[in-house]
Amino acid sequence: MSKRNSQTAKQAARERLRAERERQAKRDKVKRQLIVAGSLVGVLAIAGGISYAVVQGNKPDHWEAAADEKLVKPANTSGENGTTVVIGKSDAKKTLELYEDPRCPVCASFEQTVGKAIEKDVEDGKYKIRFIGASFLDRNLTGEGSKNALSALGAALNVGPDAFLAYKSALYSAEYHPEETDDKFKDDAYLIEVANTVDALKGNKEFQTAVKDGTYDKWALEMSDVFDKSEAEGTPTLMMDGKKLTGSDGKNAPMTVAEFTTALDTALKA
Repeated sequence: MSKRNSQTAKQAARERLRAERERQAKRDKVKRQLIVAGSLVGVLAIAGGISYAVVQGNKPDHWEAAADEKLVKPANTSGENGTTVVIGKSDAKKTLELYEDPRCPVCASFEQTVGKAIEKDVEDGKYKIRFIGASFLDRNLTGEGSKNALSALGAALNVGPDAFLAYKSALYSAEYHPEETDDKFKDDAYLIEVANTVDALKGNKEFQTAVKDGTYDKWALEMSDVFDKSEAEGTPTLMMDGKKLTGSDGKNAPMTVAEFTTALDTALKA
């Protein structure tokens, strides 16, 4: 090979090497740009996710929002905010106050043993009954079943007092009342399923719509507030003329018909 050809070959090799370096430099530049862009997108996505989470976290939940909604009072109520629920004959001289939380298992036991006796007494005009609903178990156990069931009870009360009493009995029944740790009453479909066992509520579209739409959610909160401000320390609590009715232990609600009758007779004579 001549010296000239050797120099030409070397020059060509250097040109190829320079061109390859330029191409590699461009590829590296594009790669860096892509990495930076990807990182920026990732940062923006994270920031956006955090912002969304913060916004969502600051939004009120359903029941917080319900507290600011317009109050709808069920029919067959009276008093401030429609939270006075009194059922019975107008000429009955005494009123039995009954404080219950829908998720309360002791309330369920009480209703299953004593509930029918109370309904009969009210029907016979022996006394009226005033219902005060509570939802403290939602706070203690977390959940919303007590509030949701109270709202559904409001929808039943709007249908009529008899529908209310029958629905309350069904919710507390051995067949449908869940364990207190099972927040089953938060499910509208389940509340409607239970309601379909009550003649006055079975297939009642107005009732079902009220349950699904939460028509009486704010009313349920107002009712819960009445309980929270009352002298009742738990559920079930029974009171007449400002005095607590208790069983044989002198502390808790009477849990048998015999104990209830004894406590009631004493209260009626007072």
